Amino acid sequence: MKEIIPEHRSQASTCTPSGPSAKQTKTIICIVCPKGCEAQVLQKEETIEIKGKICKKGREYITQEFVEPMRTLTSTVVVKNSRMKRLPVRTSGPIPKKDLFRAVDVLSPVAVRPPIRIGDVILPDLLGTGIKVIASDDLLE
Repeated sequence: MKEIIPEHRSQASTCTPSGPSAKQTKTIICIVCPKGCEAQVLQKEETIEIKGKICKKGREYITQEFVEPMRTLTSTVVVKNSRMKRLPVRTSGPIPKKDLFRAVDVLSPVAVRPPIRIGDVILPDLLGTGIKVIASDDLLE
């Protein structure tokens, strides 16, 4: 018997051409809680309509995800003068999803030396967003 695996449906979108009655519809799965509620988001000109059984926190997340998706970046930077070759780092807050690859390019040439503690600032302002890149681990030797 064959097993049928359903398609992954998150972030599916359909767009119609732009113009005076431009519409955009997108299905977004909320990740605020473990329920994973699905919502249909419809944009007509300047208004956003959310359909589906969504809580208040979920409504805020879905609106943000529709307007401008944000993500926390996790990566590593080079370590010099240590047994460890890479130091795990992350952003102190979310940055626009569209900027993730540029942010990784900015981190690529960054090198650090011990000692570094968890939470130490590696880059004070990533891509002019005001978000810091911080150490996710101690680097003592």
